Amino acid sequence: MGVRRGDAVVRVRAIVYTACTAPRLPPRDGQHDRARLNRRLWNHVIMAGLTTHVLDTANGVPAAGVQLTLFRITDTARSAVCSAVTNADGRVDAPLLTADEAAAGIYELCFAAGAYFAARGTSMPDPPFVDEVVLRFGIADPNAHYHVPLLVSPWSYSTYRGS
Repeated sequence: MGVRRGDAVVRVRAIVYTACTAPRLPPRDGQHDRARLNRRLWNHVIMAGLTTHVLDTANGVPAAGVQLTLFRITDTARSAVCSAVTNADGRVDAPLLTADEAAAGIYELCFAAGAYFAARGTSMPDPPFVDEVVLRFGIADPNAHYHVPLLVSPWSYSTYRGS
């Protein structure tokens, strides 16, 4: 599963660089280059851009299967950037915006919370009290990492800028 942009699904493979506490051995050919590349990829993919996750506070679980869409807001238009579905951990499998795609501006994340709770069989009124949750936020520094989680129940929701 990945983030859908048009007809393509973008998959991001995060390469994690971990420091070893064992004594250092002389590097083999290319070992320093690989470590430098891994650090650069980690910083580029994970440390900048936009991520999200959804927590179902009514049931105390990650909200798997929530459809969401990211929009960019300009003076004259609201244009879809990408759409995704949360995985078993309530997260999307790739950043919604990578470091290369991030730009300063106003964005909206729209979460189909009502459809998620209906699919779980949660008893709700018609129309649901919480249906589509729209979070409007700004990205001031496109080189920074923005994490916008949603905590949601059939009766309330909240968000914050996470890390």
